[in-house]
Amino acid sequence: MTDTLIPAYTETPAAPPADTDSPPPVAVDNPQLPEPGVTLEKRRPVIAPWLRSRRDLLATVERAAGRAGYATAYHGLRAPWYATQLALMAPRGAARLVTATNKWVWDREAAPLRDYTVRQEDVEEYMRLARLRAGRIRLRGLVTVVACVFGLGFALWLYVMAPASLYVFAAGGVLTIGYFGQQPDAPVIGPAVMRTELQKLTGTIVLRALDAIGNTKISAAIKKGGDMNGMRFTSEITRDGPGYRADLDLPYGVVPEDVMEERQALASGLRRKLGCVWPSGDPDEHEGRLILWVGDKPMNETSKPAWPLLKEGEVDLFKPVVFGNDQRMRDIMVTLMFASVVIGSIPRMGKTFLLRLLLLIAALDPRAQLMAFDFKGTGDLGPLEPVCHRYRSGEEDEDLLYVVNAMRELKDELRRRAKVIRSLPKARCPESKVTPALASDKSLGLHPIVVGFDECQVPFEHEKYGAELESICTDITKRGPALGIVGIFATQRPDAKSLPPGISANAVLRFCLKVMGHTANDMVLGTGAYKAGVRATMFSRSDRGICWMSGEGDDPLIVASAFVDGPAAEQVVVRARRLREAYGNITGHAIGEGPAETSGMDLLGDILKVVGADEEQVWNERVAARLTELRPDVYEGWTGENVTSALKPWGVKTAQVWGTTDDGEGKNRRGIKRADVAAAITRRDADRAAT
Repeated sequence: MTDTLIPAYTETPAAPPADTDSPPPVAVDNPQLPEPGVTLEKRRPVIAPWLRSRRDLLATVERAAGRAGYATAYHGLRAPWYATQLALMAPRGAARLVTATNKWVWDREAAPLRDYTVRQEDVEEYMRLARLRAGRIRLRGLVTVVACVFGLGFALWLYVMAPASLYVFAAGGVLTIGYFGQQPDAPVIGPAVMRTELQKLTGTIVLRALDAIGNTKISAAIKKGGDMNGMRFTSEITRDGPGYRADLDLPYGVVPEDVMEERQALASGLRRKLGCVWPSGDPDEHEGRLILWVGDKPMNETSKPAWPLLKEGEVDLFKPVVFGNDQRMRDIMVTLMFASVVIGSIPRMGKTFLLRLLLLIAALDPRAQLMAFDFKGTGDLGPLEPVCHRYRSGEEDEDLLYVVNAMRELKDELRRRAKVIRSLPKARCPESKVTPALASDKSLGLHPIVVGFDECQVPFEHEKYGAELESICTDITKRGPALGIVGIFATQRPDAKSLPPGISANAVLRFCLKVMGHTANDMVLGTGAYKAGVRATMFSRSDRGICWMSGEGDDPLIVASAFVDGPAAEQVVVRARRLREAYGNITGHAIGEGPAETSGMDLLGDILKVVGADEEQVWNERVAARLTELRPDVYEGWTGENVTSALKPWGVKTAQVWGTTDDGEGKNRRGIKRADVAAAITRRDADRAAT
């Protein structure tokens, strides 16, 4: 029979009855068990972080200088009116001065004490106070007389020797007397900035807010004092950037995601705006450690540092590059190489600006080749034209044909690169992927290629070219990163049709600005992200440019991308163009050359070619194999799923059809009917003729 284990601190249960063979419970806490002998230490910085960072120091000095300059300008402009008001208040100030001087000279403040001794008939105490008053009056009277005599003499001396100075002293005296003539509740000189003092974050406030989120374990731990349930502050609350940071252990069984899900209630408990409150876990500690960061202002209202690459600098796409800041205004890095990128959000949240920023980063690597396609047609990616190998803005058929030809070129380039990588010796290419050294070797042609699609749902849903573009882009997403090709896909409608599963499932870097539901959230950030508390639905309409970033590091981060508007982007591109001219990498659209016209696929016609007239229905997997054999340059890598998705826009439905395997065994598998394909061709040709 298995022994029962109980903690050592519990009471030992009564012995079992004599007629049972059950042994007594065994205590699991051995008092002789040695300590692990490991002490974890965290050293606080000797020098404050803002003093160690040149940028933070400059920002602090700039803020202080800005406040001083503003106050100087504000009060300097109003100085004449201040002087007029104070001069008008001078008579009242003079009267107050005379009254106060009279009280001081005659020791009026001690009069209540003398009256008290008279009422108490305390002769001895009264005589002592009277002698004290006489001494004070003599001394204060002498001081007053001397001040008046010397003050008058000094004024006469100035009148004779320096009349101008007398006017200055007189004006200063009038204004000073006027200052004392102000009403206490209505001063003449008010503050230049009306400040609303924020409440300092304290342990009591933090516990009050955590109790307010409605988590039963947290509330119970707070009521019981915390330590018995594992809840405690692990360090003192400190200033951390433009806000406060509190580190604490949550009760046993509670994780930071439980708090993050109730962020709105937490903000209410802290009496702060939602954009100020950012709970998160600590990746360097256990799963129950919570870092609560509370900003002074919402993230979208906090002044962000300028993008470091805005005016100077060059990029190596193989290394991390600053592209934004977190809630604490710390730099956040991104590495574009060896990754495919997905960006999703509802309209007007900064999706295109983020895409353009990533393309600007790529443009500052003089080795990189850029391809930018704007299917919104508004020219938001226009500043990049001078450095683009391929560029197009619009959604008309001729625009899509340009993009298709460009992507066919890219597909051929992907195959060529794969052959080059295979041919290189292992000593030079040990991991079978592009390295910085290989990318810099112009003879190999393995330079980085970055292609960006804005509103990628437009080409993927196109009736004629959608299937082909989806196939090429899926291949780029899967195989491109290892071959030095980076695909960036941005959409305002993140669903399975706009962002094909082959792309969304294989993207490494994911950026999700505000979305409206959990489905779109998980389509961009990955399945299970919403359940894990990574929710872009929590952003407000004013949180433009703020997103969840997943794929860079172990845990998703909230990031505000650097804001680079159109004119600033043009200046960056001017610098990028100079770098490229020096490197010798101005090609394609940048010098007026477009993609070569190539024959694309006619999917419906090709299917009729590979499916005989005597075949009423056929499995999709066989169709894919035959298409690959017919035109390997177009259909290489296709499976039955590719056939299914490619035929959807044409209205050809797939279903379970009967067929036989190579061994002669009959089975039902996903397939199509030849008659349905022929009918789709008839409809297509009729529509084109009508157009």
